[in-house]
Amino acid sequence: MIRAPDSPAGGLDGPSLVQLASLRPADSPRLAGEDADHLIRLAGLETALPPILVHRQTMRVIDGMHRLRAAAMRGQDTIEVRFFDGSEADAFVRAVQENVAHGLPLSLADRKAAAERIIASHPMLSDRAIAACAGLAAKTVGAVRRRSNADSPQSNQPGRRLGVDGRVRPLDGGDGRRRASEVIAANPDASIREIARAAGVSLGTAHDVRHRLLRGADPERPPRPPRKPPAPPRPEPKDSPSILQTLRKDPSLRLTDPGRELLRLLHSRSIAVGDWRDLVDAVPAHCADSVAQLARDCAEAWGQFASELQRREDSG
Repeated sequence: MIRAPDSPAGGLDGPSLVQLASLRPADSPRLAGEDADHLIRLAGLETALPPILVHRQTMRVIDGMHRLRAAAMRGQDTIEVRFFDGSEADAFVRAVQENVAHGLPLSLADRKAAAERIIASHPMLSDRAIAACAGLAAKTVGAVRRRSNADSPQSNQPGRRLGVDGRVRPLDGGDGRRRASEVIAANPDASIREIARAAGVSLGTAHDVRHRLLRGADPERPPRPPRKPPAPPRPEPKDSPSILQTLRKDPSLRLTDPGRELLRLLHSRSIAVGDWRDLVDAVPAHCADSVAQLARDCAEAWGQFASELQRREDSG
């Protein structure tokens, strides 16, 4: 079991030199496997790469398969390794955390599949804790958990969940309050701390339950009325050059190869509404059909790209 989403059970040692031949392939969260282009880029770097992360008990790579393959392409016999001690299930959680935090990004499908595995192996983890591990929204993890109910009913059973802060909390607050009321009924002179410890609730909850019972009220709080969601602010209209300028400043695009390629394409293949009017006269009549077809193909490709971005936003 992991103690918190960023701190799986088991420690990490300092780097050690290990023979490449002694290492086993990763149980990777990447559904499509290794990326050949990324591998070639790493192999071509002249600077030393960070140590890879390896599960000590199985010698299976947790994080760093691209670095391992790149070392082999360079003709190395050894590679720097940091060892992880823990269960194989915790090792997979660590692999997801490492891949979400740096390097080649995981796709949405990768992250959802990883969340499903973590739900199955660590059903006590809260949706928010798993979301922090897998780089997802908590509501997305909740939807994955509900879909997995048929195959893994225990992941949805009432009980307790381990939160992002490492604290265990009951899923059903009313259940803890009922336990506290039973403890008080059995031992009216028990202290607040004793009630909280016996019922598995916070000191504040134990105090509130006792206070309600003394007033003759129900120990459970009435459900809060649902909050009306605030109206989303209307985004200020921006023209294409302004949007492109903002995107160029975004480090998540500017500092990655795919991001830089996207910015280049957006810059080179964008055209303002009025700009094309002057370009029409520059196209000879015998080229008009060909240029028009290319323009339609380009527009269709960008349209599909925009639709996929919207679909990912709606599902994530």
